[in-house]
Amino acid sequence: MSMKMSGEVELPADRQTVWNALNDPAVLAACIPGCESFEKVSDTEFAAVAVSKIGPVKARFKGDVTLSDIDPPNGYRISGQGQGGVAGFAKGGAVVSLRDGVNGGTVLAYEVDAQVGGKIAQIGQRLVNGAAKKTADQFFENFRKRLAPGEAPDAA
Repeated sequence: MSMKMSGEVELPADRQTVWNALNDPAVLAACIPGCESFEKVSDTEFAAVAVSKIGPVKARFKGDVTLSDIDPPNGYRISGQGQGGVAGFAKGGAVVSLRDGVNGGTVLAYEVDAQVGGKIAQIGQRLVNGAAKKTADQFFENFRKRLAPGEAPDAA
C-alpha cells in the first residue's frame, strides 16, 4: 500500500539550530513516538528501533535510515526501511526542507512517499494514513517543545 503525506511546521528556532537538532540522534530519539533507539552508524546512516501500533496491530520495527542530497542548513532527503516481523514492513523516504520563518523561527516542510506491506497494509488505507499523520504530529510537537526557548529538554 502506498502512502503520501506532506506538511509544514513553524518551529521556534533559527535554521541552524533546527538543522543541528534534525541531525542529532539523541534529539530524534527523544522526539520519535515509540522510539527505543536511534543510533548514528555513519555521517549519513542511522539504525533505529521503534514500536508502533496501528489499529489492532502492534509491532516493533527495526530499520535503517539514510540521508542523501544533504544541503546544510537547508534540507536533505531521508530514506529508510523497517521490518516489523509478522506485522509487515515499511519503506520509503521524505524530502525535508528548511526556510526562514517569522520572528527568527524556521519553517520545516516535508513530503513523504512510503509503502507498507504485510498485516499493516491489510488494516486499510484510512487507518494507516491516520496513524501516520498522528505519529508525524506527535513527532513535530515533541520537536517543537525541544526547540522552544526556555524549555528544559527531557532526559533522553
